[in-house]
Amino acid sequence: MTTARRIRAAEAGSSGPTPCPVSSSTQTPQEPATPPPGKLPTKKAVVLNKMNKVVASAGGPDAGFDWGSYLERERSPAASVSCFTHVPLCDQWDEIAVGMKVEVLNTNAVLPSKVYWIATVVQIAGYKALLRYEGFEDDSSHDFWCSLVSGEVNPIGWCAITSKLLVPPQDVKLNIPDWKEYLMKKLVGANTLPVDFYIKMSEGMRTSFKIGMRVEVVDPKYVSQTRVAIIDQITGGRLRLVYTDQSDAPENAVSDFWCHMLSPLLHPLGWSNSVGHAIKAPVNSWEAASSGLKNNSDNAFLLFKRPRTVYMDGGFFEEGMKLEAIDPLNLGNICVATVQKVLLDGYLMVGIDGTTSNSDWFCYHASSHAIFPKGFCNKNEIHLTVPQGYDPHTFTWDDYLEETKAKPAPAHLFNADYRGHGFSPNMKLEAVDLMEPRLVCVATIKRCVGRLLLIHFDGWEDDFDQWVDSQSPDIYPVGWCELMGYQLQPPPEFAANQEARIKKYKHFIYGKKKKKYTRKRLSNDQSKADATQGPKVISTDNPQKLVESSLQPQVPLIQPKTEPEEQDIMEVQVKAEEIEMEIINPPNNPQELCVSRIKQEETEEQNKRRDYEVPARTSKDQASRDERETGKDAGELEKNSVTVSSMEQSEDDGTEQDQEEEMQMSDASESESNTEHDTTGEGR
Repeated sequence: MTTARRIRAAEAGSSGPTPCPVSSSTQTPQEPATPPPGKLPTKKAVVLNKMNKVVASAGGPDAGFDWGSYLERERSPAASVSCFTHVPLCDQWDEIAVGMKVEVLNTNAVLPSKVYWIATVVQIAGYKALLRYEGFEDDSSHDFWCSLVSGEVNPIGWCAITSKLLVPPQDVKLNIPDWKEYLMKKLVGANTLPVDFYIKMSEGMRTSFKIGMRVEVVDPKYVSQTRVAIIDQITGGRLRLVYTDQSDAPENAVSDFWCHMLSPLLHPLGWSNSVGHAIKAPVNSWEAASSGLKNNSDNAFLLFKRPRTVYMDGGFFEEGMKLEAIDPLNLGNICVATVQKVLLDGYLMVGIDGTTSNSDWFCYHASSHAIFPKGFCNKNEIHLTVPQGYDPHTFTWDDYLEETKAKPAPAHLFNADYRGHGFSPNMKLEAVDLMEPRLVCVATIKRCVGRLLLIHFDGWEDDFDQWVDSQSPDIYPVGWCELMGYQLQPPPEFAANQEARIKKYKHFIYGKKKKKYTRKRLSNDQSKADATQGPKVISTDNPQKLVESSLQPQVPLIQPKTEPEEQDIMEVQVKAEEIEMEIINPPNNPQELCVSRIKQEETEEQNKRRDYEVPARTSKDQASRDERETGKDAGELEKNSVTVSSMEQSEDDGTEQDQEEEMQMSDASESESNTEHDTTGEGR
């Protein structure tokens, strides 16, 4: 083992070459574990643990991190979902394209209830999409990012089926007299989400693995052997495995391991014995095996991914053969290696040259894409890590084979199958840090060499880069963590600037806090008009109007006021449930009706206030005027008092503030009325 590999091994806190070192913890993926005492954590794990405390205080997983704004800042594309064969909707994602029309929540409306509008897909990044409301045309200032698998993006026609309202954004500057005609032109020939989009997504998230099932997986301390573990948690196909034998676990901690259900590190019970691989025996091996078989069905082995069948015609790998292999302790290096042992079913025990203990051997299948024939690195211009004591600039395979008196593994024994993929350098994705397998981080594809991808973790040094296969189950499209509810680790510099970042997409809070009593005058008047008017489509010159939910000519439109004053809002406020549950059929000219109704309300309010205003008598001389005029005034005051009293009884749905003003004015009117009666009596 070279000095660099020994340092890396010490940082990884593992005694053997495993691509996924196991940590002891009781944590979930939302709370990365703290390394147990005596185990030196990696630099990356220490920093990420600090970052997660900041994220937790900010409000949970992914709090504050926005993939959309990050992609715009980095000016980088994201890998398509169809490139990841192990994620939901990978087979259906080719139907998702730029220009597609969808129905989404309208966050640019003035109504106090949830309303929707049609948007166009402008850009696609993994499960994320950049949308633009219809009506903004080439104006990108109101574009927003959202997840296409969040359940908030719906196909065209969803609002009609669910009786939701379609309302154009209030900031549309185009003068569109007829929204129905405008939308019909936009929707002709357009594509939308498949009807079974969310059904397919749900089917893709199912797994046959069950919590409590027992499996065999790599030993964290001696990677040349396996251990029995129990499935404790399943998240998006990723399994948290807890080892049945906790005798060597630190105090107040649990030895666990994270891997995908398609990982080559995961095997069914009995696999080790069947291929001749070493397995750590539990304290009571017979009892553990019996209990394990009780929890697993007879066909449990069918759940595991079986490697490619290897044909041995023409020879096979032999002990002592030399090859090149990805260093399990430093996945960014490809090293000189040796076949140490040949197992059954095509499995090999491979050791990196320079190691002195067989506990560092690691199990690869002959069809693995992590082992290569000699000269692979030289052919593809990849740096080859040579054994300690050799100069990488002067190292040659011929001299090394002659010196070690070994022979190379024939090239035809390696899996050269490559049918292409959709990845390219500079693409963004979410990737598991295989040195800390509980962490899924923001990453970039740095290089593509055939099936191999060099993954770079954003914000980290190149020393943390990792080579993975293009079909690895440990890489995911942008938005996968959000879909599965798994915590995404942002770049380290993001934690320092987290408070300064502003998310481009903000959740909208509908309406203002309404007072206890709200007038229903508009609703009452409208319901009267419904009795005489049939349903019809309404179009005005003002763009801030409601559009029929299903684009059918039988659904009415509603014309709300634009930029209303606070007083006007209180006068015509309508409850949210009335808007969504009732279908309002307005008369022929709703704009004139709204204007006349508002003017009528203002006139009634002025008359009411004028009736309340009674001129005060400042002296007894004014009280001794003509008896006829005084009696007439008193009669009018009594009549007005009766009118005011009836108005107070009829307006039972007024606001608390109006009730207090009416009570004060009523008291003033009664006192003035009594004064008039007294004055009249004196005059008489």
